[in-house]
Amino acid sequence: MLAQSKQTVSRSPRDEDKRPQHIAVIMDGNGRWARQRGLPRVAGHRRGVEAVKKMVGDCGERNIPYLTLFAFSSENWNRPSTEVKLLIELLYSTLENELLKMHEHAIRLRVIGDLGRFPKRLQKKIADAEALTKDNTALNVTIAINYGGRWDMTQACQSIAKEVERGTVQADAVDAELIENHLATSDLPEPDLFIRTGGEKRISNFLLWQLAYTELFFTDVYWPDFDGDCLDQALDYFAGRERRFGQTSEQVTGVA
Repeated sequence: MLAQSKQTVSRSPRDEDKRPQHIAVIMDGNGRWARQRGLPRVAGHRRGVEAVKKMVGDCGERNIPYLTLFAFSSENWNRPSTEVKLLIELLYSTLENELLKMHEHAIRLRVIGDLGRFPKRLQKKIADAEALTKDNTALNVTIAINYGGRWDMTQACQSIAKEVERGTVQADAVDAELIENHLATSDLPEPDLFIRTGGEKRISNFLLWQLAYTELFFTDVYWPDFDGDCLDQALDYFAGRERRFGQTSEQVTGVA
Protein backbone atom coordinates (compact mmCIF):
# COMPACT_ATOMS: atom_id res chain seq x y z
CA MET A 1 0.00 0.00 0.00
CA LEU A 2 1.41 3.39 -0.98
CA ALA A 3 -0.27 6.49 0.33
CA GLN A 4 0.74 9.34 -1.95
CA SER A 5 -0.12 12.11 0.46
CA LYS A 6 -1.70 12.88 3.80
CA GLN A 7 -5.48 12.62 3.81
CA THR A 8 -8.10 13.34 6.42
CA VAL A 9 -10.15 10.19 6.80
CA SER A 10 -13.33 9.36 8.64
CA ARG A 11 -13.42 6.19 10.68
CA SER A 12 -16.40 3.87 10.95
CA PRO A 13 -17.41 1.68 13.91
CA ARG A 14 -16.51 -1.39 11.84
CA ASP A 15 -12.96 -0.09 11.49
CA GLU A 16 -12.62 0.18 15.26
CA ASP A 17 -13.55 -3.49 15.58
CA LYS A 18 -10.61 -4.36 13.34
CA ARG A 19 -8.04 -2.27 15.17
CA PRO A 20 -4.48 -3.72 15.29
CA GLN A 21 -3.11 -4.66 18.69
CA HIS A 22 0.53 -4.08 17.76
CA ILE A 23 1.93 -1.51 15.34
CA ALA A 24 5.59 -1.52 14.27
CA VAL A 25 7.04 1.58 12.60
CA ILE A 26 10.16 2.46 10.61
CA MET A 27 10.39 6.22 11.12
CA ASP A 28 12.05 7.30 7.88
CA GLY A 29 12.54 10.70 6.25
CA ASN A 30 13.87 13.01 8.98
CA GLY A 31 16.90 14.05 6.96
CA ARG A 32 14.96 14.61 3.75
CA TRP A 33 12.32 16.58 5.65
CA ALA A 34 15.07 18.91 6.89
CA ARG A 35 16.80 19.17 3.51
CA GLN A 36 13.56 20.22 1.79
CA ARG A 37 13.40 23.14 4.23
CA GLY A 38 17.06 24.12 3.98
CA LEU A 39 17.69 22.94 7.54
CA PRO A 40 20.46 20.78 8.99
CA ARG A 41 19.69 17.08 9.47
CA VAL A 42 19.62 17.58 13.24
CA ALA A 43 16.50 19.69 12.82
CA GLY A 44 14.76 16.77 11.14
CA HIS A 45 15.76 14.37 13.90
CA ARG A 46 14.53 16.76 16.58
CA ARG A 47 11.24 17.19 14.75
CA GLY A 48 11.11 13.42 14.47
CA VAL A 49 11.19 13.16 18.28
CA GLU A 50 8.10 15.37 18.41
CA ALA A 51 6.41 13.00 15.94
CA VAL A 52 7.28 10.08 18.23
CA LYS A 53 5.58 11.78 21.16
CA LYS A 54 2.55 12.46 18.99
CA MET A 55 2.44 8.85 17.80
CA VAL A 56 2.53 7.55 21.36
CA GLY A 57 -0.37 9.81 22.27
CA ASP A 58 -2.33 8.88 19.15
CA CYS A 59 -1.94 5.15 19.85
CA GLY A 60 -3.08 5.70 23.42
CA GLU A 61 -6.17 7.58 22.22
CA ARG A 62 -7.00 4.76 19.80
CA ASN A 63 -6.53 2.02 22.41
CA ILE A 64 -3.67 0.34 20.58
CA PRO A 65 -1.75 -1.48 23.33
CA TYR A 66 1.60 -2.16 21.62
CA LEU A 67 3.85 0.18 19.62
CA THR A 68 7.35 -0.69 18.43
CA LEU A 69 9.55 2.01 16.88
CA PHE A 70 12.76 1.46 14.89
CA ALA A 71 14.93 4.32 16.15
CA PHE A 72 18.49 3.22 15.33
CA SER A 73 19.41 0.22 13.21
CA SER A 74 22.62 -1.78 13.42
CA GLU A 75 23.46 -0.30 9.99
CA ASN A 76 23.11 3.30 11.21
CA TRP A 77 26.62 3.18 12.65
CA ASN A 78 27.76 3.68 9.04
CA ARG A 79 26.40 7.23 9.06
CA PRO A 80 28.74 10.20 9.69
CA SER A 81 30.10 10.05 13.25
CA THR A 82 28.71 13.49 14.08
CA GLU A 83 25.20 12.36 13.18
CA VAL A 84 25.56 9.12 15.16
CA LYS A 85 26.71 11.08 18.21
CA LEU A 86 23.79 13.46 17.81
CA LEU A 87 21.28 10.60 17.60
CA ILE A 88 22.68 9.06 20.78
CA GLU A 89 22.49 12.37 22.62
CA LEU A 90 18.97 12.94 21.33
CA LEU A 91 17.88 9.54 22.64
CA TYR A 92 19.41 10.27 26.04
CA SER A 93 17.83 13.72 26.33
CA THR A 94 14.44 12.38 25.23
CA LEU A 95 14.53 9.76 27.98
CA GLU A 96 15.65 12.41 30.44
CA ASN A 97 12.83 14.79 29.52
CA GLU A 98 9.93 12.43 28.80
CA LEU A 99 10.32 9.48 31.17
CA LEU A 100 8.32 10.82 34.11
CA LYS A 101 5.53 11.96 31.80
CA MET A 102 5.37 8.49 30.26
CA HIS A 103 5.26 6.94 33.71
CA GLU A 104 2.46 9.27 34.79
CA HIS A 105 0.44 8.05 31.79
CA ALA A 106 1.10 4.39 32.72
CA ILE A 107 3.24 3.76 29.62
CA ARG A 108 5.69 0.89 29.79
CA LEU A 109 8.98 1.52 27.99
CA ARG A 110 11.27 -1.22 26.72
CA VAL A 111 14.40 -1.01 24.59
CA ILE A 112 15.58 -3.90 22.40
CA GLY A 113 18.85 -4.31 20.53
CA ASP A 114 22.55 -4.81 21.21
CA LEU A 115 23.10 -2.04 23.73
CA GLY A 116 26.72 -2.83 24.56
CA ARG A 117 28.08 -0.37 22.00
CA PHE A 118 26.33 2.62 23.54
CA PRO A 119 27.78 4.87 26.28
CA LYS A 120 27.40 3.53 29.82
CA ARG A 121 25.30 6.50 30.87
CA LEU A 122 22.78 5.76 28.12
CA GLN A 123 22.69 2.09 29.09
CA LYS A 124 21.99 3.09 32.69
CA LYS A 125 19.29 5.57 31.63
CA ILE A 126 17.59 2.81 29.63
CA ALA A 127 17.79 0.34 32.52
CA ASP A 128 16.35 2.93 34.92
CA ALA A 129 13.52 3.74 32.50
CA GLU A 130 12.60 0.09 32.05
CA ALA A 131 12.67 -0.52 35.80
CA LEU A 132 10.50 2.52 36.55
CA THR A 133 7.82 1.65 34.01
CA LYS A 134 7.87 -2.17 34.12
CA ASP A 135 4.46 -2.49 35.79
CA ASN A 136 2.64 0.04 33.60
CA THR A 137 -0.12 -1.33 31.39
CA ALA A 138 -1.79 1.53 29.47
CA LEU A 139 0.54 1.30 26.47
CA ASN A 140 3.63 -0.81 25.77
CA VAL A 141 6.23 1.20 23.83
CA THR A 142 9.28 -0.66 22.54
CA ILE A 143 12.23 1.23 21.06
CA ALA A 144 14.62 -0.71 18.81
CA ILE A 145 18.16 0.71 18.86
CA ASN A 146 21.28 -0.92 17.41
CA TYR A 147 18.77 -3.55 16.38
CA GLY A 148 18.61 -5.72 13.31
CA GLY A 149 16.38 -8.66 12.48
CA ARG A 150 19.38 -10.80 11.53
CA TRP A 151 21.08 -9.91 14.81
CA ASP A 152 17.92 -10.87 16.69
CA MET A 153 17.68 -14.30 15.07
CA THR A 154 21.43 -14.85 15.46
CA GLN A 155 21.43 -14.10 19.18
CA ALA A 156 18.37 -16.33 19.63
CA CYS A 157 20.14 -19.22 17.87
CA GLN A 158 23.31 -18.68 19.91
CA SER A 159 21.30 -18.74 23.13
CA ILE A 160 19.54 -21.94 22.12
CA ALA A 161 22.85 -23.54 21.07
CA LYS A 162 24.27 -22.88 24.54
CA GLU A 163 21.24 -24.55 26.10
CA VAL A 164 21.74 -27.56 23.84
CA GLU A 165 25.40 -27.71 24.87
CA ARG A 166 24.40 -27.66 28.54
CA GLY A 167 21.88 -30.39 27.92
CA THR A 168 18.91 -28.32 29.09
CA VAL A 169 17.38 -28.47 25.59
CA GLN A 170 17.43 -31.37 23.15
CA ALA A 171 18.36 -30.50 19.57
CA ASP A 172 15.21 -32.11 18.18
CA ALA A 173 13.13 -29.93 20.52
CA VAL A 174 14.19 -26.75 18.71
CA ASP A 175 11.11 -25.43 16.92
CA ALA A 176 9.56 -22.11 15.92
CA GLU A 177 8.06 -21.56 19.36
CA LEU A 178 11.41 -22.04 21.07
CA ILE A 179 13.09 -19.60 18.69
CA GLU A 180 10.35 -17.03 19.28
CA ASN A 181 10.88 -17.38 23.03
CA HIS A 182 14.51 -16.35 22.58
CA LEU A 183 13.92 -13.32 20.38
CA ALA A 184 14.23 -9.81 21.81
CA THR A 185 10.45 -9.46 21.40
CA SER A 186 9.58 -12.70 23.19
CA ASP A 187 7.09 -11.01 25.52
CA LEU A 188 5.31 -9.09 22.73
CA PRO A 189 2.61 -10.21 20.33
CA GLU A 190 3.64 -10.23 16.68
CA PRO A 191 2.91 -6.92 14.90
CA ASP A 192 -0.43 -6.75 13.10
CA LEU A 193 0.47 -3.61 11.15
CA PHE A 194 3.82 -2.36 9.89
CA ILE A 195 4.18 1.27 8.83
CA ARG A 196 7.11 2.78 6.98
CA THR A 197 7.23 6.49 6.25
CA GLY A 198 9.41 8.34 3.76
CA GLY A 199 8.52 6.54 0.53
CA GLU A 200 10.80 3.51 0.71
CA LYS A 201 9.13 0.11 0.28
CA ARG A 202 11.27 -2.35 2.22
CA ILE A 203 11.53 -3.60 5.79
CA SER A 204 15.27 -2.92 6.10
CA ASN A 205 16.25 -5.74 8.50
CA PHE A 206 13.53 -4.83 10.99
CA LEU A 207 11.71 -7.63 12.88
CA LEU A 208 12.39 -10.13 10.09
CA TRP A 209 10.92 -13.10 11.95
CA GLN A 210 8.08 -11.20 13.57
CA LEU A 211 6.70 -9.61 10.38
CA ALA A 212 5.89 -12.93 8.70
CA TYR A 213 2.11 -12.27 8.64
CA THR A 214 2.05 -8.53 9.25
CA GLU A 215 0.12 -6.17 6.99
CA LEU A 216 2.53 -3.71 5.36
CA PHE A 217 1.66 -0.03 4.86
CA PHE A 218 4.03 2.36 3.07
CA THR A 219 3.57 6.11 2.82
CA ASP A 220 5.48 8.93 1.10
CA VAL A 221 4.91 11.16 4.14
CA TYR A 222 8.16 11.93 5.96
CA TRP A 223 8.21 10.92 9.59
CA PRO A 224 8.17 14.46 11.06
CA ASP A 225 4.87 15.07 9.22
CA PHE A 226 3.24 11.77 10.22
CA ASP A 227 0.25 12.68 12.38
CA GLY A 228 -3.08 11.33 13.57
CA ASP A 229 -4.69 11.61 10.13
CA CYS A 230 -1.83 9.57 8.65
CA LEU A 231 -2.23 6.95 11.36
CA ASP A 232 -5.97 6.77 10.69
CA GLN A 233 -5.25 6.23 7.02
CA ALA A 234 -3.02 3.27 7.92
CA LEU A 235 -5.67 1.94 10.31
CA ASP A 236 -8.33 2.14 7.61
CA TYR A 237 -6.04 0.23 5.27
CA PHE A 238 -5.57 -2.43 7.94
CA ALA A 239 -9.31 -2.63 8.61
CA GLY A 240 -9.89 -3.38 4.94
CA ARG A 241 -7.46 -6.28 4.83
CA GLU A 242 -8.57 -9.91 5.04
CA ARG A 243 -6.06 -11.68 7.26
CA ARG A 244 -6.08 -15.36 6.24
CA PHE A 245 -2.89 -16.76 7.83
CA GLY A 246 -2.70 -19.49 5.18
CA GLN A 247 -6.43 -20.24 5.10
CA THR A 248 -8.79 -19.60 2.20
CA SER A 249 -11.05 -16.57 2.10
CA GLU A 250 -14.05 -18.91 2.52
CA GLN A 251 -12.58 -20.36 5.71
CA VAL A 252 -12.02 -16.93 7.19
CA THR A 253 -15.41 -15.50 6.28
CA GLY A 254 -17.39 -18.70 6.79
CA VAL A 255 -18.99 -18.18 3.36
CA ALA A 256 -18.92 -21.21 1.05
